[in-house]
Amino acid sequence: MLTHITFDADGLTLAGDLRVAGDGAPAVVLTGPFTGVKEQVTGGYAARLHERGITTLAFDHRGFGQSQGRRAHEDGQGKLADLRAAVSVLAAHPAVGADRIGVVGICLGGGYALRAAAGDPRLRAVVGIAGAYNSPARFAAGDLDGYRRALASFIDRWDEDLPAVAAGGAPAAMGGDEPFAYYGTGRSKAGHWENRVTHGSLHALMTFDALGAAPLLSRTPLLVVHGRTDAYCSPELAEALYEQAAGPKRLLWLDAGQHIDLYDVEPYVTRAADETAEFLRSVLHDR
Repeated sequence: MLTHITFDADGLTLAGDLRVAGDGAPAVVLTGPFTGVKEQVTGGYAARLHERGITTLAFDHRGFGQSQGRRAHEDGQGKLADLRAAVSVLAAHPAVGADRIGVVGICLGGGYALRAAAGDPRLRAVVGIAGAYNSPARFAAGDLDGYRRALASFIDRWDEDLPAVAAGGAPAAMGGDEPFAYYGTGRSKAGHWENRVTHGSLHALMTFDALGAAPLLSRTPLLVVHGRTDAYCSPELAEALYEQAAGPKRLLWLDAGQHIDLYDVEPYVTRAADETAEFLRSVLHDR
């Protein structure tokens, strides 16, 4: 059963969808793609995981969907605060065991899930699906001056919006035909999604260090699910994350042809959901 809820993070009201699987079931917060809202990718995975016996909380980060905050602006530290607040919601729920909570991130959310788990010991498991494990050092490798020029241009236009996706190669934050094939079509239909994002959001993307959190997970169990072919979230970075994590870990490669196949295309989504649910049940057991 889906229940619409609201909760507070830094004085902002966030909107979420809670699905309770039953007393004592493993529970997860979900965080998803750049600009995404809870009726899109995170909601799809939340429903599938709930069907597999997992309590789920998918929500709109600040500035997006039905949540408060600066509209269409990616706030990296704010998103981590949102995740801490969402964990607190689950920890306080009578049907959730406070020591059986994990985090699932898809696309950019994979990086935020990793960073959240590294900084919040209440999270006892982390799953990244087609995750973006950003590394500023790797982004800048080979052209540090170009990297810094890009950052300066984003700062100069910080509050200006640009399209999130666009057809025909037009300028957009997520350029190319593949993002448009999801967000620019009925595949992603959601009443509260907006096709815009600030230039400041691109600065947040380019400076967010997810990969650097890998050694900080300690013994937190990690599952990485990734497509072998992915033009938007590097398989090489997914492999680097897996190699750098010191605790219990699993890595599942899927033979998907595109990044967005892991958003809503079968059999990849079912395979990812099955593996995630089995992993969560195995590591978030009664202690």
